[in-house]
Amino acid sequence: MSHFNIGDTVETIDDVIKGVVESINGTNITMLSDDGFPLTFAAHELVLIADDIRVSNYEVAQIKKEKEIPKRRKATVLGAKERTAPKMEVDLHINQLMKNPKSVSKYDMLNLQLDTAKRQLDFAISKRIQKIVFIHGVGEGVLKEELGYLFRKYDNVKYYDADYQKYGLGATEVYIFQNF
Repeated sequence: MSHFNIGDTVETIDDVIKGVVESINGTNITMLSDDGFPLTFAAHELVLIADDIRVSNYEVAQIKKEKEIPKRRKATVLGAKERTAPKMEVDLHINQLMKNPKSVSKYDMLNLQLDTAKRQLDFAISKRIQKIVFIHGVGEGVLKEELGYLFRKYDNVKYYDADYQKYGLGATEVYIFQNF
């Protein structure tokens, strides 16, 4: 049984429609809107407005918002160090790549270093690793120049000198643009 009577002033909960109750049929209430249209609503969709006690749609929305259970957000916030820290480091110093570097020509050393760099870069791309630092040392700059030539062959890569405080002048950081 509804708590409305014929002649009561009512307002809809979900819309800005106000009117006077014209007829009651079970839980269906027909009101004559302020615009002169007869509209039928379920009793639970209406609010009684009586004796200048008004509940506006704004107040109803505020009450609904208070009763809503907030969704828990799962946000992983990275600290400044984590955001700027490279995800992968590759040391291209020849003594890191082979046991007896003195037995090999400089040309073969350079090719081994470049092959290692290419293999590691391809690996990083395939594993969706965004940053990789190649530690090449200062030396005469031949390896650094060859690395630049290698990196320019990739469309989705930009490279720049790595963090000076951490690596000095002997490292290049590569940023890989991923298509997520």
